[in-house]
Amino acid sequence: MKLLIKKLKESAVVPKRATDGSAGYDLSACLDEPLKVRAGETVKIPTGLCAEIRGEEKCVMLIFARSSLATKFGLAPANCVGVVDTDYRGEILVAMRNHSDRDYTVAPGERVAQLVITPIFTPETEEVGELSDTVRGEGGFGSTN
Repeated sequence: MKLLIKKLKESAVVPKRATDGSAGYDLSACLDEPLKVRAGETVKIPTGLCAEIRGEEKCVMLIFARSSLATKFGLAPANCVGVVDTDYRGEILVAMRNHSDRDYTVAPGERVAQLVITPIFTPETEEVGELSDTVRGEGGFGSTN
């Protein structure tokens, strides 16, 4: 399996893993100038990249927060986890939300999120009248405490 990357702009940064143990590839902001993300605001940050997973169609690219940005500055993906389908060929954008009460300025080239590739399952769906019984049953939030 290969992760193919196409740069849309010369200044785009090809994603890479920071260490051998890193699960995600760092995604960097492809900006011509710094971008201020106001407190409570959501913005789309361009990466200047398109991607394709070659050799494995049953995978998905997921965009997760960088823990340092999320915990220190409140900047995290607006949709919690971004989904990049394997048949999408457009620019990867990172929808970011500033959850803090302070503005944050994203610098050109700054690492803003991480891209994780994981297998997916696409089972056939079937409508049924009943589901099997379990000990938990319909117990929802807090039912296992």
